[in-house]
Amino acid sequence: MATVQVRNRENEIIEELSLPDEVFGAPANAALLYQVVKAAEANQRQGTSAAKTRGEVAGGRHKPYRQKGTGRARQGTIRAGQFRGGGAIFPPVPRSHRQAVPRKVRRAALRQALSLKYAEDALVVVDSLTLAEPKTREMARVLGNLEVAGERVLLVLEPFDEPTRLSARNIPRLEMEPPTALSAHSVLKAGRLVMTKDAILRVAEALRP
Repeated sequence: MATVQVRNRENEIIEELSLPDEVFGAPANAALLYQVVKAAEANQRQGTSAAKTRGEVAGGRHKPYRQKGTGRARQGTIRAGQFRGGGAIFPPVPRSHRQAVPRKVRRAALRQALSLKYAEDALVVVDSLTLAEPKTREMARVLGNLEVAGERVLLVLEPFDEPTRLSARNIPRLEMEPPTALSAHSVLKAGRLVMTKDAILRVAEALRP
């Protein structure tokens, strides 16, 4: 089984934790990871971009000049796409970019993403990060002790309590998620993955095939 060192807030090793190879030792499938990440980014798009067609812009109700005898190309309106101020040709319209990914594929991708972080030694497990009251300075001190300060960090907290969330929300390049919201996209986007002991045990149990 895969093993990881559990550290306290002072970066001292306090124990070793065994993790299932099915979750933290899964072989990577680049095509599957690409599919899941692409779908996650597509689902974040608002799909609100739009432009007006020649039938929607104001003006241009009359024929600008007669059909024949001017030596110019015939025109029916000055709001056609080739005129300045005219409508767009094949403009974008509001639409959904959502891509559906089967649950089994999402879970497989998350196992592979966690395995990649474990193989890259980018996984840090800490016994607890719960704070009694919001203290951004204390959270920044703990991240400095864990040698992840300044990096792009994903913090996976269990429990996902309010004082700890408020302590970490203003730290640059830091994102937080509960274990139930973890995804392959968020794991791969982070440079370092910091998980509490309870969080990693819950993820390992939930993702076991």
